Amino acid sequence: MPPLVELEDVYKIYYMGDSEVHALDGISLKIERGEFVAIIGKSGSGKSTCMNIIGCLDVATRGTYRLNGKDISHYTDDELAEVRNKMLGFIFQQYNLLPKLTLLDNVSLPLLYAGVGDVEQRERAMLSLERVGLGEKAKSFPSQLSGGQQQRASIARALAGNPSVILADEPTGALDSKTGREVMEFLKELHKEGNTIVLITHDNSIAAQAERVVRITDGKIVYDGPAEGDEMVSKQDKAGAL
Repeated sequence: MPPLVELEDVYKIYYMGDSEVHALDGISLKIERGEFVAIIGKSGSGKSTCMNIIGCLDVATRGTYRLNGKDISHYTDDELAEVRNKMLGFIFQQYNLLPKLTLLDNVSLPLLYAGVGDVEQRERAMLSLERVGLGEKAKSFPSQLSGGQQQRASIARALAGNPSVILADEPTGALDSKTGREVMEFLKELHKEGNTIVLITHDNSIAAQAERVVRITDGKIVYDGPAEGDEMVSKQDKAGAL
């Protein structure tokens, strides 16, 4: 089977007057089904640009992106939106829950966009909320929940569509350390269940909890391998992740 995610010689170039800024500078990356991969880098390194391309939120200036073996490099906006709805689940740092909707409605929303019928929307959304321990909060509004509960609701929203890839963008960034550890433990459980997870972070101690680390600097991949092989994921960082 082909890799689930494959970037081949991908560039993302921004033009500022006569200057070119290479947010991504010819990266190649393969992610197989069932992997837990952390893409790590400092602010401005290109890691978020990489996530946006994998998540079909942006397109490469040049290069090839294959998702589940299909070249989607030249898809239209509508085609990319369909891919996002059917194959990708997103977990964001700031949760991105709509404040005027209940948790059940928030989790149902991507299913609505994917064309799922009303009854199935509700059933799948409720199952997702129960899966993250928030079944009894289905009729609550985001403002009535703690930060950790809101992040679990955003995880439920990502899971409801049965995505091929879960993209987690700094999922612990807005949480205290205890709640952040709880969220990471939940992501690791999802991985054990067979889910493919791509985690975006700037934090070595968070990256240390993935199986594989892809480190990006100045738009280039400078390390791609086991977490314990990345010299910047120090023993102290790994100890702090436990």
